[in-house]
Amino acid sequence: MASFLHSHTLVAAVLALIMVTAEADFQASPWSPAHATFYGDSSGVSDDMGGACGYTNMYGIGFGTRTAALSTPLFNNGLGCGGCYEIRCYQSQYCIPGAPSVVVTGTNLCPPNWAEDSNNGGWCNPPNVHFDMAMPSWLTFGRYEGGIVPVMYRRVPCQRTGGVKFMFSGNTYWLLITLLNVAGPGDVSAVSVKGDNTNWIPMSQNWGVMWQAFSNLGGQGLSFQISASSSADTIICNNVADANWGIGMTYQAQNNFNIVPVDNSGGY
Repeated sequence: MASFLHSHTLVAAVLALIMVTAEADFQASPWSPAHATFYGDSSGVSDDMGGACGYTNMYGIGFGTRTAALSTPLFNNGLGCGGCYEIRCYQSQYCIPGAPSVVVTGTNLCPPNWAEDSNNGGWCNPPNVHFDMAMPSWLTFGRYEGGIVPVMYRRVPCQRTGGVKFMFSGNTYWLLITLLNVAGPGDVSAVSVKGDNTNWIPMSQNWGVMWQAFSNLGGQGLSFQISASSSADTIICNNVADANWGIGMTYQAQNNFNIVPVDNSGGY
């Protein structure tokens, strides 16, 4: 009897762990209404370099023109950087009939413009939910002459290939990393670093996707722990860089957040 109870308890514990793990994976959100405009020129990236999230070279890091600046509620003081959104034009004469949705990554802040009415020029004034999209992305579903269109949007898992990337800046006493290629939730709320000779050291957000640690980490191999901003997911990326790591280098982990397939068959 004792053996049966032990086995039953063990199985229940394993099932509970599996359920918690499954529930932690980032899932697509319900559809919600918003508005979208476009910025820049036909290249789609010239005005988005080094913005409020800290990303540079949109083509080099794999985003291309599938980017958007987020209004304040979505930007969330930089914690929304890296999140992915599926957007569809909705019930406007400027929507292109039959146009597919487009998935963009939040890469910048669309700041408030309090000199303009929130419904007439101040599109990104809080509490508006608004996407200022790279022009090529916006033009996939909207007509240029419209300028602004109502949309339906939802958060979706970011589809990335390979592990999380860490671009190193700073120096051995002030490690500054830029997080790239983050899958699943895409956004990050907390980062810690561990050297070969240290315990876990919490990093602070410098700005956007850039995180910093004020500690002497030179000559040590480095591992990182990353927590998502919009889900309960946390991952540990072990042995990201060896003891000879250098400033200006980019290192890639062997793992990433899980990617949950998105059902595109449903409506709003």
